[in-house]
Amino acid sequence: MEKKKGFTITYEYGGNLYVNTTNRCNFNCNFCLRHNKGSGSIYTHNLWLEREPTREEILADIEKRDLSKYEQLVFCGFGEPSYRIEDICWVIDQLKAQGKKIFTRMDTNGTGSLIHGRNIAPDFAGRFDMVSISLNTDTAEKYNALCHPAQSGAYQAMKDFAKELRQYVPKVMMTVVDTIPKEEIENCRRICEEEVGATYRVREYIED
Repeated sequence: MEKKKGFTITYEYGGNLYVNTTNRCNFNCNFCLRHNKGSGSIYTHNLWLEREPTREEILADIEKRDLSKYEQLVFCGFGEPSYRIEDICWVIDQLKAQGKKIFTRMDTNGTGSLIHGRNIAPDFAGRFDMVSISLNTDTAEKYNALCHPAQSGAYQAMKDFAKELRQYVPKVMMTVVDTIPKEEIENCRRICEEEVGATYRVREYIED
């Protein structure tokens, strides 16, 4: 069934304000909500963008909200937000210039440096309070079979990015979904805490 497209830029969920900037993604994960049949809605919002919003449209949509109502401003939608890293940084800079204060977070697959062909980790400095990276599984082979990344070497690049990001962001978190086996969950914990030095979280799988 064809996905119904809309133009939802910001949406509320769990006490946070989420920002939807792109449909583009370099992964095709088996568990992704994008595969669900129907309108492609998530959390009652239709996140399939008819086109990518400009940076000015993103900023204007955020400015319509009372940011004091939310715990976090989270850049996360139906696509991989790091595709828009320059625009997102511009938006955050504008908010800071206006004196707006809110905890900022990005949920990402951690391959933004591969996407852009440069190290984007320094771009996060002074802009993000937290970055959540999807670790997903404990080996590159499983990762490729589960996530189907467009670029080769994505698993190692993701871990390297998480380690690099710790220099620039106060809190770096790596996550897995609770659908993987317990042994795999524990292996991922060791990778996250001992190899990367990030905070570990096991996320509950959310059905559309």
